[in-house]
Amino acid sequence: MAKRELQEINAGSMADIAFLLLIFFLVTTTMESNYGIRRKLPPPETEKTEKPPVIKKKNVLEIVINNQDQMLIEEEPADVKDVKKIAIDFITNNGKNPESSDNPQKAVISIKHGRETTYKKYISVYNELIAAYNDIRNRYARQKYGKPFDKLTEEEQKVVKDTYPQKIAESTPKR
Repeated sequence: MAKRELQEINAGSMADIAFLLLIFFLVTTTMESNYGIRRKLPPPETEKTEKPPVIKKKNVLEIVINNQDQMLIEEEPADVKDVKKIAIDFITNNGKNPESSDNPQKAVISIKHGRETTYKKYISVYNELIAAYNDIRNRYARQKYGKPFDKLTEEEQKVVKDTYPQKIAESTPKR
């Protein structure tokens, strides 16, 4: 009996196939990326630090979230669902209520939170504040330009943002 020769498999193209599969999976796979909250950080301190502007207490809406995720708005217990309405009323007060903001340019919303406040609670309150500003800006854009804020030109959006600037201050409560 004669010995049979073993057939060899041509593996020359295996590297090409593996490389093509690698490229295919790299191109078609979506990577989940976490998006944070867009922030404008304060400039670095210099030797010549300017004094912060004096803000009247009535122009500041104070929201406090403690370590147990309980919330106070102006020292009154509140729920997340109340935040948007309270913020809209505060920002658009225009001096009608003498104990609330003078005008939208002076209105500042302060969020103070404990170190143990959950991220979920903080983000839900922050989202309600952003929704309040979006609602106000949309109403103003429709009133002034007859179309929603996101359909405005850059110049028109700047006018709306200047009329209703988003001023949200954050801090952790003092111990």
